[in-house]
Amino acid sequence: MTTVNPTPASLPAALAEPTVPVRRSWIALIFAANLGVWMAFFTPIQVLLPQQVERIAPGDKEAMLAVVTGLGALAAVLANPFAGALSDRTSLRLANRHFGRRHVWTATGAVVGAAALVLLARQDTIAGVAVAWVAAQVCFNAMLASLTAAIPDRVPVAQRGGVSGWVGIPQALGLVLGAVLVTAVVTGNAAGYAAIALAVLLLSLPFALLTQDDPLPREHRSPLRGRALLASMWISPRRHPDFAWAWFTRFLVQTGNALGTLYLLYFLTDGVRVADPEGSLLVLILLYTLGMMLTAVVAGRLSDRSGRRKVFVIVSGLIMAVAATLLAVAPVWPMAIVAALLLGAGYGVYLAVDAALITQVLPAATDRAKDLGVINIANSAPQVLGPALSAPIVVHLGGYPTLYAVTAAVTLLGSALVVKIRAVP
Repeated sequence: MTTVNPTPASLPAALAEPTVPVRRSWIALIFAANLGVWMAFFTPIQVLLPQQVERIAPGDKEAMLAVVTGLGALAAVLANPFAGALSDRTSLRLANRHFGRRHVWTATGAVVGAAALVLLARQDTIAGVAVAWVAAQVCFNAMLASLTAAIPDRVPVAQRGGVSGWVGIPQALGLVLGAVLVTAVVTGNAAGYAAIALAVLLLSLPFALLTQDDPLPREHRSPLRGRALLASMWISPRRHPDFAWAWFTRFLVQTGNALGTLYLLYFLTDGVRVADPEGSLLVLILLYTLGMMLTAVVAGRLSDRSGRRKVFVIVSGLIMAVAATLLAVAPVWPMAIVAALLLGAGYGVYLAVDAALITQVLPAATDRAKDLGVINIANSAPQVLGPALSAPIVVHLGGYPTLYAVTAAVTLLGSALVVKIRAVP
């Protein structure tokens, strides 16, 4: 396997291609930091925001939830790459001490984002909920940009599949722990937001405070000019076709994910008609997480050992498409259980291997966080597109069976198109 962006030995550590494997303690700390971020992202979307929106606007809950989550996702689309670009250029010096370029964004995003969640809990209008959620999204996407860049910054290519598997698990585990925290440990919507805010701080700050973050010498810092910064967000598909295909395939798979998960609580209530929708949602989340934990690290390590990435991505998409198809043809509780386990297993493989693949097609070491921020648009933009597509499908175009059929088709297409990437086997 070849590494990407080889850099001369004269370059500073912050820009050099990593060669020393990271230790288990480092993996544990970045795992915890990502757990905090994903608890902050998904617990409000899946549990707290639907409850809050339904209390404020019970007769129009689907549309209002779509507005709030769509605006938050739009903020994420903008914040992630710009925060990444700023962290690429960060050269902080205080009291004659040079600090790294990533951790300041992780720590600041955690503190301010936690405050935004506490503010969100106090809102009793849709407009107030939207504004506070947008603020939280900006902060947590700044954190995500810096944490995502830590993989190519510090992890050798031959270790990235396994590490990406560990880093991917919190996307599901964060929702499980968050859901348990806000439904079984604390009671009330406001207490739920406060508990998630505290979890973000406790889980994320140790990584920023205890791990190494190589400083960027000022002579290697790109100039910070507004027009140049905007221009840098465009990465030419002609010059970097593998990066473009990696972005597009991630966008399609995440669009499928957004279509299939946004209205899951309402699907259980109105489609499956279970007696306890919130409890049933927790069961599905647990099964999804179990499937993901069983496959993510194993698939990542197998990919590292074989040197192959694309075949794992294709298989993962096929598994997720089968899961969505089951929900489309048989929207009943037993089938939902099977689909949740399959979906988790497929998504675990996808997250671990596709994340490693993407780090191998980044255009330049100097712009790792910005380029990964552009990739993260493919994660966030579907959260804008998803509500716009999901609401009319559910209300006017056949309901939940149609929604999950579309989910299957989009996911399968996105995973299959990974064959277009040439630089990675």
